[in-house]
Amino acid sequence: MQIGVCDDQKEIREMIADKVRRLYPAEDIRAYRSGQEVLDVLPLPDILFLDIQMPEPDGLETARKLRELSRQMIIIFVTVTEEYVFQSFDVGAFHYLVKPFAEEKLAEVLHNAVRQFKERQMERAGIKKEKPCLVVITKGQHTTIALEDIVYAEVFNRKIMIHTMDADIEYYGKMKELAEKAGEDFYRPHRAYLINFNFVRKYDATTIYLKKGQAFMAKRNYPDFVSCYLKFNQRKGRE
Repeated sequence: MQIGVCDDQKEIREMIADKVRRLYPAEDIRAYRSGQEVLDVLPLPDILFLDIQMPEPDGLETARKLRELSRQMIIIFVTVTEEYVFQSFDVGAFHYLVKPFAEEKLAEVLHNAVRQFKERQMERAGIKKEKPCLVVITKGQHTTIALEDIVYAEVFNRKIMIHTMDADIEYYGKMKELAEKAGEDFYRPHRAYLINFNFVRKYDATTIYLKKGQAFMAKRNYPDFVSCYLKFNQRKGRE
């Protein structure tokens, strides 16, 4: 696996490259002084930390040209401002790091990128990834539900109702435990609801409209929901 770091500022480039080497010492780590250097040097990296604000071609233009060469490259933008976050969707950016960022955040983003790279390798090799599932007891029977099939869940009294596109499954449980198991593709916009970002059609400050049903939005959660949904789209945009 080759991991690249492209930044026109030497100290930033070396700082990120050094942190990446400490996290993945066995991998091939490359540093690039410009977007053009990334485009000119083959093979292309599998994962690339790419500064946006550089002399031409800047990071966005470099990413557009890279996408013509590779749809699979995992691009992580690094910049000092959030103003380009929406443009990053257009080139399927994996993530968007704003300087200065904590070392823990860089490690988290890189670990997720490496995991996606390895999952793609497994897919190309024909190795199927086991789908995460939830096992619940309903009407005295154990029922297995693939987490990716859950559109949303709602709670009332001590019961949780899970809605999939094909069924509605009720069981006794706690929403907090379901939310922890569900993972990063899910969000809890209201204490009584848990939604799957994959099924969101539209939303406003009070309601999330899903491909099946809808969920209420607590107004205080709206800004955080929007931020998390944008990050979800960033992740999915390059898959």
